[in-house]
Amino acid sequence: MVCILGIEGSANKIGVGIICDGEVLSNPRRTFHAPPGEGFRPTETAVHHRQHIIQLVIEALRIAKIEIDAIAYTKGPGMGAPLQVGAVIARTLAQLWKKPVIPVNHCVGHIEMGRLITGAKNPVILYVSGGNTQVISYLNQCYCIFGETLDIAVGNCLDRFARILKLSNEPSPGYNIEQLAKKGSRFYPLPYVVKGMDISLSGILSHIEKEAPILVKSGKFSDADLCFSLQETVFAMLVEITERAMAHCGSKEVLIVGGVGCNERLQQMMNIMVNERKAKLFATDERFCIDNGAMIAQAGWEMYNCGMNAPIKECTYTQRWNNPNNPIKMDDKFGIKCIPTMVVFDVEKGCVGKEKLDKDEDFMDSGNVVSFIVSSTY
Repeated sequence: MVCILGIEGSANKIGVGIICDGEVLSNPRRTFHAPPGEGFRPTETAVHHRQHIIQLVIEALRIAKIEIDAIAYTKGPGMGAPLQVGAVIARTLAQLWKKPVIPVNHCVGHIEMGRLITGAKNPVILYVSGGNTQVISYLNQCYCIFGETLDIAVGNCLDRFARILKLSNEPSPGYNIEQLAKKGSRFYPLPYVVKGMDISLSGILSHIEKEAPILVKSGKFSDADLCFSLQETVFAMLVEITERAMAHCGSKEVLIVGGVGCNERLQQMMNIMVNERKAKLFATDERFCIDNGAMIAQAGWEMYNCGMNAPIKECTYTQRWNNPNNPIKMDDKFGIKCIPTMVVFDVEKGCVGKEKLDKDEDFMDSGNVVSFIVSSTY
């Protein structure tokens, strides 16, 4: 039995999770909320993280009631000051407890948590969050970025429009955009910019920021209509590039990860596309798609089982780290067994659930150079 404590603090959420052989034992987190109309600043966010991190570690250990074998933390990418908090705590605990430290890529954490929870085998991954928008797939023994945003991330686009409307930052700007969009009915045409498997969102945001006050004042469109229009346009672009990646890779699975991934409308639109292609959609709810410590623990658990860790002096942080294109060497004979404990999205039923899987899923690497442990189906 291998148990890993994971620390996530790359943005405005600080979380500590404990994973033991594929089972989530604890996963508490706290969120820094900026005032309405403002985004979160790195220094203020870091202060928030420092105030909560020790209590979160204690809380996670109290709930899990188990001895840990190693400490994993988010090395990057993310915001410098918040990342530093997690790195310092990870190094401190490792030296106090005499445990190995595992630096984890934030994107890898999202992907591996999504695969654990949903049981996805060989998916095209749509990674959508406040800082990232990427279409990723497994190729030549590593995760590769097939398409991405050319400027700002989809989560950043939605959050910034929420500031224009002076929406609350609690529980999150994107969630409040989603709820307001459900009340909208009139569609306002917006720029639609797709280039191959890449998209551009800055022009859409600039256009709607400029036109929103005029349209609302005229009475032709409401705030809800504009939220509805923005979501429909941006999500249609995401569905298009995901479908293109599926055709390119020959995949029959789509896995949505990242904070924006729990948006129900995005899941609905993606589900329509995958059903037309006789494929499967996998997604998680807010417990696991939003930044959390358990996802870092899961990626760290897989790396630990391959003998991957780092000297204390190398356990730093970096704001930029496209790890999926930088494979890590590992023993090609190593194999592990991972037991997903929950299925939180049922494509056939079209709803979120909390069911246990009836059978184990075997995970085995397929070569001697991979980013992290991958399914034998790759």
